[in-house]
Amino acid sequence: MGVSIEDIKKLKELSGIGLTDAKVALVEANGDFDKALEALRKKGVTKAEKKGDREARQGIIDSYVHGGRIGVLVEVNCETDFVARTDGFKSFVHEIALQVASMSPIYISEADIPAEELKRVRDEMAELAKTSGKPAAMLDKIVDGQVKKHFAEKVLMQQTYIKNEKQTVEDFVKENIAKTGENLIIRQFKRIELGVSE
Repeated sequence: MGVSIEDIKKLKELSGIGLTDAKVALVEANGDFDKALEALRKKGVTKAEKKGDREARQGIIDSYVHGGRIGVLVEVNCETDFVARTDGFKSFVHEIALQVASMSPIYISEADIPAEELKRVRDEMAELAKTSGKPAAMLDKIVDGQVKKHFAEKVLMQQTYIKNEKQTVEDFVKENIAKTGENLIIRQFKRIELGVSE
């Protein structure tokens, strides 16, 4: 099956791979663009996970102010100064700042949730689960699900990415790790909203 040069170029731009690899991916997907992109994402995620242990101490701090009412500072690290200076990396960091401004997360990852807060929410959900009338054997699973749901919007990496509802922020980060070929870490963020104090 033939694939169009437009699709090859589009796939190259979206995935950050070469033209030949983009063509191969499209041929393997029988010309189905979405299928080819999904296959590349999965490959990229696998590569990204292998890069996750590498040291990332370079990077940039970006800021975003929305209408003079919401301000965000975000620090994202990469492995080399070369990548930190690229437009692609700067754009990625800015997207993270937009996400923080829009979705107001509290934590970067689940590992950042304080143990006492996790315990408080778990105890609260366990009390609710006991009154639900569900079988005792199911209660742990129900509580786990409720706790995950409670923190889903509060944890940046678990949030739905604002520019693609089929992706989480974690997926978006892994996609960019695959594009840059470097480990990328959202180190910290600060969100300030006019008239709202912590």
